[in-house]
Amino acid sequence: MMLEPIVFTVPGVPKGKGRAKSSSRIGRDPKTGAARVFTRHYTPEATAAYESLVKLAAAKAMAGREAYTGPIRLELDIVMPIPQSWSGVRQRRAAAGEIAPTVKPDADNVEKAIKDGLNGVVYRDDVQVVQDSKSKAYGAVPGVKVVVTFLEHLEPAQGAKKHAP
Repeated sequence: MMLEPIVFTVPGVPKGKGRAKSSSRIGRDPKTGAARVFTRHYTPEATAAYESLVKLAAAKAMAGREAYTGPIRLELDIVMPIPQSWSGVRQRRAAAGEIAPTVKPDADNVEKAIKDGLNGVVYRDDVQVVQDSKSKAYGAVPGVKVVVTFLEHLEPAQGAKKHAP
């Protein structure tokens, strides 16, 4: 039996994965009592919130299925909002695909955020994505359409089972 692709849309304005942030503070080493710098690395709040939205949409589409463990094809259709400040003519041209959204976020960063949001839900880890494609266009309803195809005809390098137990 062939697995059906998982298809869903992440609603809202697409967000790119933000760069990891760091904060430092000076404190005392618990063992020696000497002063030292403690650094904490964290994901920006907006990125974490967007990845949670991706997880929610993906979990709903998975409908209780286990995360897949084999190779994956990932297709993304990134739809950017048409600026309201543009003239009606320019807005119609953007909706018709005559104006390209050469604006932030860039498609690669949106892809990173989506991939990280799918980890542990649709697949165990994004290393399983062996084929991908993405497009970015303007549209009336912003969001990211995600299509995950399970490449069952390909054997994973680990030789592992394709479905988690």
